[in-house]
Amino acid sequence: MYDPATINFRTLLFFIGVYDDQSFSAVARREGVSASMISRVILQLEDTLGQQLFYRNTRAVIPTEAGRLFIDYARAMTEQLSEARKEMLDRSLEPAGLIRINAPVFFGQRHIAPWLTELSVRYPKLLIELTQTDDYIDPHKDASDVIFRIGTLTDSSFHARIFGTQRYHLVASPGYIERQGEPASPAELNHHKCLVYKGWSGPNRWLFREPAGSWIHYPVTGLLTSNNAESLLTSALGGMGMVLFPDWLIGDSIKKGELVRVMMGFEAAIKTEPQHIAAIYPNVRHPPLNVRAVIDYFVEVFGTPLYWQFD
Repeated sequence: MYDPATINFRTLLFFIGVYDDQSFSAVARREGVSASMISRVILQLEDTLGQQLFYRNTRAVIPTEAGRLFIDYARAMTEQLSEARKEMLDRSLEPAGLIRINAPVFFGQRHIAPWLTELSVRYPKLLIELTQTDDYIDPHKDASDVIFRIGTLTDSSFHARIFGTQRYHLVASPGYIERQGEPASPAELNHHKCLVYKGWSGPNRWLFREPAGSWIHYPVTGLLTSNNAESLLTSALGGMGMVLFPDWLIGDSIKKGELVRVMMGFEAAIKTEPQHIAAIYPNVRHPPLNVRAVIDYFVEVFGTPLYWQFD
């Protein structure tokens, strides 16, 4: 009867070697043992499985039908064992060397850079390179190990660890609300001063919906339009007008009372699809220790719900 406890890692490697080389002696030379030992191990494996795995003759060792069936299982088992051994080894090691992190400019300033000191204290052998850009980054081509991005995740060629979903809020300073009042519905936005972000694809669309409703685009004319979110935020804080921004950019200002949310009965967005905040990296079976350590650290830092979000 088949007893998996009698089949060890080395036995499987010998079997795979004989299967690929169709020779006991070739495997024996590579492993530094005798051909008789290889033959004996294969015989023991056949006895354990109750199946003949090879036809032997003077010129070659030919796999039987049972051998051709078992090779897929043998390769899968050795691969899983190798992965397990590597992961166990990684757990005994400390992240070290260079880790290249890429993040959007303003998100990186607010929610990546402030936490790097503690990351360095936790892993003192880690060398951190932070690059901030809003341009598209291909994790397979660009020199980045961990890429923080916000958007709709559709590309299956990389792996993503999602931290949460970005939410948008329409906000204004208390001074603006005191002078101009608060719109009761999106239809009243054309009577208000709006500050609009304009990226490479054009001005952001302002979308609103009632709970469980459909998104509706309400065109607005920007009193100020800019490709710099910091400038728009500064203008909003100064009372120039209302701005539609993500929670991670304005959450702190709202908590301090410098900005207030308006039209809270409506959900707001700039795109109809959910915008995920995620760390992406090449889709490999066993991510490097440095990559896993950095992502796990920010999972802990950002928390659930994300620390900058509010009800």
